[in-house]
Amino acid sequence: MPGGSQETTPSMAQSLSCFLLGIGTTYLYYYWRHVCKRPRLVSAPCFRFFLESRCHVVNDVYRPTFWCLEGRLQTILRVLLLSKPLVSYRNEIIPTTDGGQISLDWTDSGDSSCFPDGSKRPTIIFLPGLTGNSRQTYILHLVRQASGDGYRSVVFNNRGFGCEKLLTPRTFCAANTEDLSLVVGHVRSLYPAAPLLAVGVSLGGMMLLNYLATTGDDSPLCAAVCVSSPWNVFVSTQSLEQPLNYFLFNSTLTRGLKKTVRKYVDIIAQAVDVNYVLQSHSIREFDERYTSVIFGFPTCDDYYRAASPYNKLSKIRTPVLCLNASDDPFSPNDALPVDQVSHHPNVAILITSRGGHIGFLEGLFPNQQRYMNRVFSQFAKAVLQHSKDLGGGDARNEHH
Repeated sequence: MPGGSQETTPSMAQSLSCFLLGIGTTYLYYYWRHVCKRPRLVSAPCFRFFLESRCHVVNDVYRPTFWCLEGRLQTILRVLLLSKPLVSYRNEIIPTTDGGQISLDWTDSGDSSCFPDGSKRPTIIFLPGLTGNSRQTYILHLVRQASGDGYRSVVFNNRGFGCEKLLTPRTFCAANTEDLSLVVGHVRSLYPAAPLLAVGVSLGGMMLLNYLATTGDDSPLCAAVCVSSPWNVFVSTQSLEQPLNYFLFNSTLTRGLKKTVRKYVDIIAQAVDVNYVLQSHSIREFDERYTSVIFGFPTCDDYYRAASPYNKLSKIRTPVLCLNASDDPFSPNDALPVDQVSHHPNVAILITSRGGHIGFLEGLFPNQQRYMNRVFSQFAKAVLQHSKDLGGGDARNEHH
């Protein structure tokens, strides 16, 4: 019996090894065959040709971190794993016409060899997402990429989310673009000869798309990039109110919003019932009790209709590349305006099958923001160097 036991143990170990090897092989086959895919590019033919010939990232296979495929997991681990690069900002506070103030964080790339003339150095305006600011890791990585490419960067912090004090009850609103218009005009006045681009992430992307629709042919931006932007707020809200998404994301963001209200309770109490706002349990309840009230919308539904970019696409005249993931819990795949964009001369959506919300993680240990940076960097370079190849709005872009 002892001898038999000694013979059986190695056999069991070998069987276990073979079983694990089989599972690993099957998983790797599934990963390479069904997960690693070229993203779907949706756009009108001329814009598609420009992107495929000038932005090779749209042709490349996106390979998400193999142990982190699911959209929610990508969304969460991005927050936990992404490194925080050192970025030195120069802060500027500009006043608003209603007595408020906006905090801008600048990086000037003064040693840019590509654009030694500072007056003509391309300037990128970055718009963070909900409750975000210039210190978010995804913004820091994008700013560092812009600096590496020789561009000047300025981060537009929504009121109350930068280093400035909140002077009025108004903070942010995806449908209201007055503050963004002020920032764009200010930056333009400082560097009138410099090409001006913008990058919006999540809510910042919604605001940017709404701004482009509002300004139309008069937009001073030569191009824009939007990352993980919700297109239909009603669909996004419904997704975020599903039990798991509510637990993982909705409740957390709502707590962040209420934290800001508590920070500026004396100012905000001048316009709304703060106690009622602080009883909010979801983003929608917060918007019903605060955002829609502050910005003068009759109902929250009216605010959400005004905030949703999907019904304003026809008004956009600026070339925009939008990056979305099919498994984004904040912007579900069925909310992407594929039909409208497929005929739009100035808007394109690059849709990855994986990536979550502002995730797009790659590599064995995804502490860098490679994919988002490549999309931004290649598109900005293509627009700046080959604007004549753009269809639709190229003449206007050259003028600006």
